[in-house]
Amino acid sequence: MGLTARIRTRDGWAVSHAVVTVTDMTGAQVLRAEVDAEGAVRDTTPLTPGAYTVIVTAVGYAPAASSAIVTASGRAEVGTVTLARQGGTELPPPGPWTIDPAHSSVAAVAQHLGISSVHGRFTDFTGTVEIAPDDVTKSRVEAVIRAASVDTGNGMRDTHLKSADFLDVERFPEITYRSTGVTQAGRDRWTVHGELGLHGVVRPVDLDLAYLGTGADPWGGTRAAFKATTELRREDFAMNYNQVLQAGIAAIGTTLKVELDIQTVQGDSLPAA
Repeated sequence: MGLTARIRTRDGWAVSHAVVTVTDMTGAQVLRAEVDAEGAVRDTTPLTPGAYTVIVTAVGYAPAASSAIVTASGRAEVGTVTLARQGGTELPPPGPWTIDPAHSSVAAVAQHLGISSVHGRFTDFTGTVEIAPDDVTKSRVEAVIRAASVDTGNGMRDTHLKSADFLDVERFPEITYRSTGVTQAGRDRWTVHGELGLHGVVRPVDLDLAYLGTGADPWGGTRAAFKATTELRREDFAMNYNQVLQAGIAAIGTTLKVELDIQTVQGDSLPAA
């Protein structure tokens, strides 16, 4: 073989869309090869003995260049080339990821009486993340939350939230979110654009997303973690119920702060319990 190389991220994942270019000392291109699905190059074109520069490029990564010496065998064994993602931490490898509800939380905070906060969460939800292979901005997110799983730690309050005054879970049993695009918002930060279906109303909602990292789990799988926040106005979703107290103070705030702590498992399903 004329050229062998392995292209990896800092986390050790294959960069399957990388391109390797070899130039001689005059800067002339003598070989160009695309890596395979395993992030490897195995090109059989023999090279003239001498010194060369090997340049590796891939969308979303900073280019890397190194020197290579071709011996009389006509081979250049570059070894492993590590690419650093532009903009920060390595992102998860491409493909499907499944949200693990047991290690995730979907929570919301509302103001109460103008002086304190009430915290609630949903305990029944599912979702998937699809990391695009060549352009992370084409990645997708979908999630479904069972509205009746709302839990604020108070049974009477939860019953009221499930009623027609608020979530109306009999008519609208599911809360849905489907992304429409992703844009980078800073180092390790992204804005997920999407549509939220809540209380029979569908509106555009952006999530401020932070990627927290990827790692192995005790069950032989790989996990990636994210944290996302957004703010919703109840009136945007036709939930206008309120009580106005003395001095014009509303019993319940008109906005909700949503906080998502999401852990995903690599693959299109969760591991067996």
